[in-house]
Amino acid sequence: MKRVLLFVTALLWLGIGPAIAGGPDIPKATGEPHPEGNLYMRINHMKLMSHDRDETVRDGDRSVEYSLKECVTCHAVNAADGQPVSYESDKHFCRVCHDYVAVKVDCFQCHNSKPEMKSQALIREDHADPNQIATYLKEAQE
Repeated sequence: MKRVLLFVTALLWLGIGPAIAGGPDIPKATGEPHPEGNLYMRINHMKLMSHDRDETVRDGDRSVEYSLKECVTCHAVNAADGQPVSYESDKHFCRVCHDYVAVKVDCFQCHNSKPEMKSQALIREDHADPNQIATYLKEAQE
């Protein structure tokens, strides 16, 4: 009987031990707070993402309220070098919770896990001559 009681106690401790420890250390987001609140998003994020995925992929509606791209942008976690980490890093926003609860995420097999950076190729440091640009545009129209 003593063994059974010890076994049950150990199972309970293993089950609630992580919850008592306080849970994962969730990185702070950089954008505006969710209007519905963080608790709502934590509980319902998968339902919202699945619903919006269906509307986007199956119905072609690209104006959904929540997009994975927006999530990744607002919840980007920077490494020591100041660059956003990818899902490969255990510091990635999604991985912090999903690793904690042992949930495998497959979003980033197709989607980018880091925010898109504005293309530096479009920025010209030589401040091109406006007349040269106007000539180029005029020739392009002809």
